[in-house]
Amino acid sequence: SPEERPQFPGASAEFAERLEFIQPNVLAGIPVYRVMDRQGHVLRPSEDPQLPKEQVLKLYKTMTLLNTMDRILYESQRQGRISFYMTNYGEEGTHVGSAAALDASDLVFGQYREAGVLLYRGYPLELFMAQCYGNASDPGKGRQMPVHYGCPERHFVTISSPLATQIPQAVGAAYAIKRADANRAVVCYFGEGAASEGDAHAGFNFAATLECPIVFFCRNNGYAISTPTSEQYRGDGIAARGPGYGLLSIRVDGNDVFAVYNATREARRRAVAENQPFLIEAMTYRISPQKTPFSVDLPPPRIGHHSTSDDSSAYRSVDEVNYWDKQDHPISRLRHYMVNRGWWDEEEEKAWRKSSRKMVLEAFEQAEREPKPPPHLLFSDVYLEMPPRLRRQRAELERHLETYGEHYPLQQFQK
Repeated sequence: SPEERPQFPGASAEFAERLEFIQPNVLAGIPVYRVMDRQGHVLRPSEDPQLPKEQVLKLYKTMTLLNTMDRILYESQRQGRISFYMTNYGEEGTHVGSAAALDASDLVFGQYREAGVLLYRGYPLELFMAQCYGNASDPGKGRQMPVHYGCPERHFVTISSPLATQIPQAVGAAYAIKRADANRAVVCYFGEGAASEGDAHAGFNFAATLECPIVFFCRNNGYAISTPTSEQYRGDGIAARGPGYGLLSIRVDGNDVFAVYNATREARRRAVAENQPFLIEAMTYRISPQKTPFSVDLPPPRIGHHSTSDDSSAYRSVDEVNYWDKQDHPISRLRHYMVNRGWWDEEEEKAWRKSSRKMVLEAFEQAEREPKPPPHLLFSDVYLEMPPRLRRQRAELERHLETYGEHYPLQQFQK
């Protein structure tokens, strides 16, 4: 009868009498939410978050300070001073826009390109440098490769290298927070390449079925290291996957710091109030460090490679990068907004660029002077009581260094 409906427990639908497969590209693409145009003009006043001048200045200074730190640490790696580095060029707006929308107690799981979130939360430049240099001041005691930051005091879970492992871990943390009724959210960052990992799909499904207060934040910069999105997937990006798993989803302009802020703030609010997971897909692009006509004594700009192990000129053209750099950069867009409001000018830009570079160089020089952590720390912090096999290994290392220490740069290590 016409009133008959399917009673299957696995779907809510109608019966159909015509054989027809669902076409993947029938619907128009999910729109990209934005607040500002590329000249920094707010398009709809009701969407302006009306952030006070002090907070907008903090957004801008965090992005440009991160840009300066990236330049100097990139050059440091190229000079052989550190082993590895990953810049954040072009994606600064996703960092600070989302970080500003969170509560300080919200738990952050990063992938490896979220240094701006930590910087916005007040993580000192000295500790960024210490981690990259693996020196005695590094909270991780030199055990992690560079850019794998972590900070319990700022609720930032230490980054791990394997791709997408943080996604199901973040869901587990969100479920624990829900059970504790802690009035907090978890924010989990990843790239669109990581969204192809099985861990992402498992995490999405568990978050939805367990109704966890988590915000999945996907940075879609168009390339999973070197693979363009046209070769990564055939669907409509990452946001389109959300409804299939039961996630409330949105796609935003990742170069628009206010759009990122609005989307993250609302997703975070509802995730906590309703115990629901949300998915944000921030569309962005790895560009190059932002340059201005009045930059002060900065190294030449570099293209935003995936990491120092990557050469992006092998899979994308310089013209493509230059287009995004000149047409749509998150830093220049926010600077236009500030100039339009009379909150920023060339003299302030010059002074800030000069002082920020000085701060970064001072932290950089301090990190280079610091010794490496003592070798015996290789064996600590795994077990509450060190097992016999590790004690034997430590003793063996000590005997080895006593005999052959002249062949090792022990003078560089803390006694």
